[in-house]
Amino acid sequence: MTAVAATPVTAVSAVPAARSTRRLLAAGVVAGPLYVATVVAQFFVRDGYDPTRHPASVLANGDYGWVQITNFLVAATLTMAAAAGLRQTGLAGVWTPRLVGVFGLSLIGAAVFVADPVEGFPAGTTAAEVAITWHGTAHLAAGAIGFTCLTIACFALARRLRRSGARGAARYSTASGALIIAGFMAISGSGGASWGVLAFTAGILAGWAWLATTCARLARVTLTC
Repeated sequence: MTAVAATPVTAVSAVPAARSTRRLLAAGVVAGPLYVATVVAQFFVRDGYDPTRHPASVLANGDYGWVQITNFLVAATLTMAAAAGLRQTGLAGVWTPRLVGVFGLSLIGAAVFVADPVEGFPAGTTAAEVAITWHGTAHLAAGAIGFTCLTIACFALARRLRRSGARGAARYSTASGALIIAGFMAISGSGGASWGVLAFTAGILAGWAWLATTCARLARVTLTC
């Protein structure tokens, strides 16, 4: 009689779970590049938009504002999926996935509460026409909450990495968090000056890069488990 080797049930069930986790982490890898690519594409087709003077949020105004609103919503969905993937790995701790999830929710807030127009955008907007509205204030509040949470997520993960001996990754995570919060503080205190907008853009890029890098690294770890 031929003996048949039995495959442990836990090993079989772990395979689809690992695949699901990697798909969720893949969402975090593509979220930032897709968001940035959509903003860059709008630079070429939206009259008056100047990335050295205008934060990307103002693209939600005007006839084609729905493109940026959709961009926010897609980025939010992918970010919250990434947060679920980070949680499922069990390698990002408790708070990092939660905080990334709140950042994703803040992007929904940014889509729902449209940023106020600024001088020069939509095209032809003058300084006299610029006004602070309730939805513009709500947009800023959503951004403040989101970027604060993303910053703390970077620091929380850095602490965990440092404890595990991954000092290089910990330093990168800490630096990313510092750039994010510095960028938000710069645009908040610059009064719309170009240096503040550029610093803010750098902070956003640092945040998306951190999310993509973190998700890609944990996806590789999950693949080898």
